[in-house]
Amino acid sequence: MKTRSRPWSALLAVMLLGAGVGAVAAEAPIAVTAASFKCMATMTPVRGFYVDNLLKGSLKDTLKVANSAQGGVYPVGSVVQLIPTEVMVKQPPGTNAATKDWQFFELDVSPQGSTIRHEGYTDVINRFGGNCLGCHAAAKPQWDLVCEESHGCAPVPLSRATIEALQRSDARCVPPQKLRPQDIEALKAFPAAPPAAPPTKP
Repeated sequence: MKTRSRPWSALLAVMLLGAGVGAVAAEAPIAVTAASFKCMATMTPVRGFYVDNLLKGSLKDTLKVANSAQGGVYPVGSVVQLIPTEVMVKQPPGTNAATKDWQFFELDVSPQGSTIRHEGYTDVINRFGGNCLGCHAAAKPQWDLVCEESHGCAPVPLSRATIEALQRSDARCVPPQKLRPQDIEALKAFPAAPPAAPPTKP
């Protein structure tokens, strides 16, 4: 009995898949620059921290996870920020398994905008001498490394009054936000920024 041969196109597809050529390439990381960061007052507040998304039209997906009582995985492009000088950005799946694809940034901010002091994944140190991943890694799995009081992370070394004062004193805001008397008092105890250092690469 004569068998019908497969078309060459079908045979080629099978060969390519077998060789791994048909596998989808990993999505390229989002290019994040100092211009990616802005006045926190223009971001969306969620229980004391602020969120955004660097990808147009994706903020609603970020907010869905941020507002979920069960947690979830933040979508690519998500920005999570507690104070003006520290930011985490969600990169595409497979970018860095150790940080669940979060990229950390330590910033200097001024009326002229943001300057990236340090950026990376596992080795970014904040102005308090803490490793960003070291703190966020303690978050329970359902919270996708995002820390809140009940998420399993160690408490931040700042009072709620100081955090709110820092948020309101974001130097990038135009016009500047008006500081309340309690903000001015809280900022007196906040340590001065360390000397500027050359940017680091991941």
